[in-house]
Amino acid sequence: MNYFQRLRDIRHDRDLTQAQVAEILQIGQSDYSKYERGVNMMGVDKYMALAKFYNISLDYLTGLTDTPKTLDGSPYSYKTKNK
Repeated sequence: MNYFQRLRDIRHDRDLTQAQVAEILQIGQSDYSKYERGVNMMGVDKYMALAKFYNISLDYLTGLTDTPKTLDGSPYSYKTKNK
């Protein structure tokens, strides 16, 4: 799986729109759309912000591993909402 597909899949898992994620990253929706399509690469600061927001490891978010884990190393649970 491409890293940009993972961005879309995690966003869908949380039932969020591109506009909502773009707001979290303080960018425009069209800029975020380019990240999800693989047109532009997202900076590490944006990846860190999403990892914290989603509580998911950077390794999984960037496609380095296919095993999702939370930031503390425990298994990631799909369809969980942030508190």
